[in-house]
Amino acid sequence: MIITLVLALALAACGGGNNGGSDNAGSGGSNTSNSQNGGGNSGGNTGGDAGGTEEPQIEEGAQLLVWDNSDAEFEWAQYVAEEFTKRYGIPVTVENVNHTDAPGKLQTDGPAGLGADVFLAPHDHTGNMAAAGLILENFYSDEIINEHIDAAITGGSYDGKLFGYPVAVETYGLFYNKDLADKAPETWEELFEAAKAFNDPANQKYGFMYEVGNFYYDFAFIGGYGGYVFGAGNTDPNDLGLNSDAAVKAAQFVKRIHDEILPIKKEDITYDIKDSLFKEGKILFQINGPWAAAGYRDAGVNFGVAPLPKLDNGERPTSFSGIKSYYVNAYTKYPEAASLYAKFAASKEMQLKRFEITGQVPTLKSLSDDPTIKNDPVVSGILEQAQYAIPMPNIPEMQTVWGPMASAFSLIWNEDIDPKQALDDAKKQIEDAIQLMQ
Repeated sequence: MIITLVLALALAACGGGNNGGSDNAGSGGSNTSNSQNGGGNSGGNTGGDAGGTEEPQIEEGAQLLVWDNSDAEFEWAQYVAEEFTKRYGIPVTVENVNHTDAPGKLQTDGPAGLGADVFLAPHDHTGNMAAAGLILENFYSDEIINEHIDAAITGGSYDGKLFGYPVAVETYGLFYNKDLADKAPETWEELFEAAKAFNDPANQKYGFMYEVGNFYYDFAFIGGYGGYVFGAGNTDPNDLGLNSDAAVKAAQFVKRIHDEILPIKKEDITYDIKDSLFKEGKILFQINGPWAAAGYRDAGVNFGVAPLPKLDNGERPTSFSGIKSYYVNAYTKYPEAASLYAKFAASKEMQLKRFEITGQVPTLKSLSDDPTIKNDPVVSGILEQAQYAIPMPNIPEMQTVWGPMASAFSLIWNEDIDPKQALDDAKKQIEDAIQLMQ
């Protein structure tokens, strides 16, 4: 497979749910980069598209607050802040606010003047934030659009306007224990056969496991059978495809997984349980994302990553992809400095450093041939699946989908509820919620 082609085409289909271990919840610190207090460089641009040849007119006395995740991502954010300060003389403080919590926190802190100037957020919150007037349009849209993969642009856009400054893309694939399986299965029938031979539920050994009832993962089967969430490329909330024939077929397939190879309750399939069993060599195949790779390496697991196997229609399941982007707070006192910072964080130098520190896949097309990235087996496996991935819808109405669809798949799994009835009920709940928003 040619990685260049993958990055150029991957995820071009259209645009937190939860994505496993990438939320990085937990306590963090803050870091103020050591620098002289100054106003940065001045130049000719005062907004709009910057073209990259002139520095913007930075506000006098600018100083920035940035929100980012903890752990490795926080380390990267500190590095970016320090390098930005060295280059532009603008002090930057980094605080730990989970990227999935930042949009909600901004709703109150933004208007109060307490919010970060720049913050990390998952792309599926873009619509809500833009519609509420919480974020500024991307000042460097032409440059960003030309340099980043299509999915990163789609994910960070709303109503035809780009808001996000993308720094990473992620989706999930099939992780497998290479000490227990010679290769990854090409089809689900092959996976079922291998899983049945490996299964020993009495001793907590399972041939396959995934987090059923987490729609971030459940959707892959709906998409693989030709289904969708919203019509018109996931932009039309009045066209819901979640109880279509394709969705019903997907739900029936998930029920088959339960009946034939994973006959345990949904509550016994948490991320932590799955993660622990895989490290112990008790899971043959599982669905996970690149955020899990470092932990498996540290645990000494000999694992591989491959695209999700083909369904009986010959198609791959269409995993959701997520874009992590920086956004600029609409209430910032320093919009030029903040926008310049977000652009700097999305640059080639900073994205390569992010990959080195976090292992997260960059969104820049120019990094597709970098040996550090191209030769990484985890990234190559994820990028192969990325060809079939679909960015999570980012319109505000998507927030009404997660709960009802999680409940529908949980009921189908645990209670043997008729898939069509469960999906019909979920669709009605979503339609009612969307009507309240309008």
